[in-house]
Amino acid sequence: MYNSKLYSILEHFNKYEQNRCRKYIQSPYFNKAQELIDLYEIFIKRINSSSQRPFTKEIIWKKLVPKKAFDDVRFRKFCSDLLKLVEGFLSQTFYEENQLYKVTCLIKAVGRSKMEKLFNSSMRSARRLSQQQGHKPASYFYHQYAIEKSYYDLTESDRNRSDKTNIEDIIQNLDYFFLGEKLRLFCSVLSRQYVVSHEYNLLFIEEIINHIENNIELFEKIPAIITYYQIYMTQTSTEEELYFKLKNTLDKYGLFFPQSEAYDMYSYAMNYCIRRINKGQPKFLNELFKLYEILINKEIIFTENELSPWDFKNIVVVALRLGKYDWTENFINKYKDRLPEASRENAVTYNLAQVYFYQKRYEKVIPLLHAVEYEDLSYNLGSKSMLIATYYETDEIEPLYHLFESFRTYLNRHKDIPANRRKNYGNLIKYTKKLTRIRPGDNVALKKLKEEVENTKNIASINWLKEKIAELE
Repeated sequence: MYNSKLYSILEHFNKYEQNRCRKYIQSPYFNKAQELIDLYEIFIKRINSSSQRPFTKEIIWKKLVPKKAFDDVRFRKFCSDLLKLVEGFLSQTFYEENQLYKVTCLIKAVGRSKMEKLFNSSMRSARRLSQQQGHKPASYFYHQYAIEKSYYDLTESDRNRSDKTNIEDIIQNLDYFFLGEKLRLFCSVLSRQYVVSHEYNLLFIEEIINHIENNIELFEKIPAIITYYQIYMTQTSTEEELYFKLKNTLDKYGLFFPQSEAYDMYSYAMNYCIRRINKGQPKFLNELFKLYEILINKEIIFTENELSPWDFKNIVVVALRLGKYDWTENFINKYKDRLPEASRENAVTYNLAQVYFYQKRYEKVIPLLHAVEYEDLSYNLGSKSMLIATYYETDEIEPLYHLFESFRTYLNRHKDIPANRRKNYGNLIKYTKKLTRIRPGDNVALKKLKEEVENTKNIASINWLKEKIAELE
């Protein structure tokens, strides 16, 4: 049962969601079958326990319908019906959390049922909610369009031909939604094309860009349009001025969007910086750091009050590369409790080891890397490559050679490691080993190694390796 769709969905619920879903299933409006309530409790009890006992269909059936022989068809029906209830709960949760969508549905229901006494009050509620919305993504204009369209439809029978209508508001909101959403999706397409070459046939993109450029003063007041327009410009041009325009726009309008969308917007700016850094413009490393600071200070980087371990790690690396050692150590201590509990120990230990490595406090690096058995592949690979560098720096040749062999064995055994990453770390082992074998003053061997490293594309910790070669020249 662990692999069933129903079980996997219920596993994602926290205790609060479990309780809310329980109330939903227990409601006679949604469900009148006691067996489904009981089946839900059986699943939730198992999920919340640490039991390793078998959990099969037959065992569940015996708890659910103890006086009847196992019936696979009926059991599947129970699970299917419960799954529909759980999906209904998820839909209801989304409905309750989206007030504009909720009031739009109310207006449509009022119009369909011709409840004239509710019409004015529901419209007032809709417009009041619209004014209170802090976020203004493209979807905001869709809901505005739906509200105005509902008003138009409901008042159609009472209008004279000469009456002024709200049709201009309907069209304007629809246009803003279309332009903003089209740009958002097109920016996503452009971003994907940096990774995967794929042709997309998208209508009206050139017309949209030209229209915005010709009416730029108007659209500068519409966050959902001007922000994605600036993102588009940084993806299609290398002019630095465009990046700073995007940064200013994000600073002005970033909080006008839901957290996840605002984070995605800043990610475009960060990716621009990364592309500049990769092309040999180190000043953008400091820009990348500034963007991370903004994301932290504005709380945009936190999802449900938690900080992703990968963002945590990336922030540490960027700060260390800028030599901000004290800042990095303070950052780790300040925000470690906002990491997901399951990955907190690994993230803190690994990143503190990185701090000490950059500070050349090697005596603190090795105990930290040995303190935790990293389950995550990236941490494991990163910790082993950091150990290679640490052993080399401290002239611990015997443990270094032992690590060469154990690391190579690890790479060969773990077939889940992508081939390019396996090659990267295999080359790190290969060239670090060659580096240890060069005798002082052997300039011929050193020159040969330098040329090999320069001509090899896939080497992990390449900057460190080049630095060590340079020290011997």
